[in-house]
Amino acid sequence: MTWIRYTLPAAAIVSAAAPAYAVQYLSIGEAQKNAFPSAHFTEVQAGRVWKAEAGGKVEGFFIFDRVIGKHLYIDYAVALTPGGAVHKVEILQYRESYGGEVRSPSWLAQFVGKTTGSALKINGDIRNISGATLSSTHVTEGVKRILAAYANRLR
Repeated sequence: MTWIRYTLPAAAIVSAAAPAYAVQYLSIGEAQKNAFPSAHFTEVQAGRVWKAEAGGKVEGFFIFDRVIGKHLYIDYAVALTPGGAVHKVEILQYRESYGGEVRSPSWLAQFVGKTTGSALKINGDIRNISGATLSSTHVTEGVKRILAAYANRLR
């Protein structure tokens, strides 16, 4: 019975640990329709990039990506105009127990219109979110990376 004396403290610590949170806000399909409501989507890169077309015209591109928050992944998507500017950014899934403010529409709206020429820097052209500094920094860096990788290539 001495094993109880040694395992009880460990059991107490494990049970007191913060629970994991994962909130699925939007599926990829729902986010696509939010970004380009009348478009149909053609996959350009498996599970990652889609072309949005409506009426025989390219409406833009939809890119799924993932960045690390503080400890866990944030799934997000960036919709680009045919000219390579940000049309919309959506948080699809957030797994951290805090910092979910990165999903705020007013914070995400800061990205609209940004291009490869934009600074995209926290406390510069993108405001920081207190309590979600790492999440806001990493989403900002992710959007910047997507612009650099896709904006000129997808036209």
